[in-house]
Amino acid sequence: MTDHRRSRKKKRITSLDIAHRAGVSQATVSRVLAGSPLVNAETRQRVEDAVRELNYKVDRHASSLRTQRAGTLALLLFEDPTPDDSHINPFFLSILGSITRACSKHGHDLLVSFQQLSDDWHADYEDSMKADGLILLGYGDYLAYESTLARLVEQGTHFVRWGHVFPEQPGITIGCDNAAGGALAGRHLLERGRKRIAFLGDATSRFPEFHARYLGCDAALREQGLQLDSALQVDAISTEEAGYEAAKALLARGHAFDAIFAASDLIAIGALHALKEAGLRVPEDVAIVGFDGTPMARFSNPPLTTVVQDTQRAGELLVQTLLQLVRDLPVQGQVLQPTLVVRASSGG
Repeated sequence: MTDHRRSRKKKRITSLDIAHRAGVSQATVSRVLAGSPLVNAETRQRVEDAVRELNYKVDRHASSLRTQRAGTLALLLFEDPTPDDSHINPFFLSILGSITRACSKHGHDLLVSFQQLSDDWHADYEDSMKADGLILLGYGDYLAYESTLARLVEQGTHFVRWGHVFPEQPGITIGCDNAAGGALAGRHLLERGRKRIAFLGDATSRFPEFHARYLGCDAALREQGLQLDSALQVDAISTEEAGYEAAKALLARGHAFDAIFAASDLIAIGALHALKEAGLRVPEDVAIVGFDGTPMARFSNPPLTTVVQDTQRAGELLVQTLLQLVRDLPVQGQVLQPTLVVRASSGG
């Protein structure tokens, strides 16, 4: 027998070989071998068939090492355009603080980094034992983002995200009832006698949070026989600069409006500056409502009426849910109800 044939004969089958044969990730193989209920029946069968075909024997010592946990969670943020070097939307800073406190409460460290939309998130964090699971924070183009979430599910990565919750989306999501928040804004502006309400923010399925806020406001208006006018909707991402430019574009169209519902506080604050430049008074000429409940909303001029998201509860739920996933306990997405804080920008 040649040395080459002898080395081949003695080659030990590993879980990586099982993963290759079954067409799944190594993490998925580990979950099947551990009896995790998170793997669907079809995938489990493929892995079990590969185990039998390759006559794989579980290394109990190595298996016990793999079940050890890092005691660390990874928080991955989207990079947002900001006027400073943080590249973090101020709204998510509030959730970050809540997540940090919740991790401390549960005896876990928190690793904070920016999301890289690559194929190897799981290898960089969970599979490399840097972290037991991932919290994904930030808004982006959901249609481009969805395939990445589906890939994380297939790879067996433990993750939970903050965002819009809707049926049949990949993974577990905790989020705000954006449509209910939009309805709060719409009803409030109607109560203030406003009927021509403009919307600043993307109102398509690519940005489901903003889209739901738009639809919620429109539903509130339809209750009174009115509706949002598409001619008064201008796309904007969540930055002050984008809000400023969107408000200028709205003014340039020459259509009458008496209120603005902005998809975020940052957009609303940018719009305030554009209206002031145009010689319009807030709230006398135009009432403005934002969304998020960021601390800066209290100190804008005038102070901003805003739909407030419960960032404290959000952080607690994100950590709690992820830890349940890590322990292979059943979990489901949850929707938090927003509240409205009325200030001077809408005549409060």
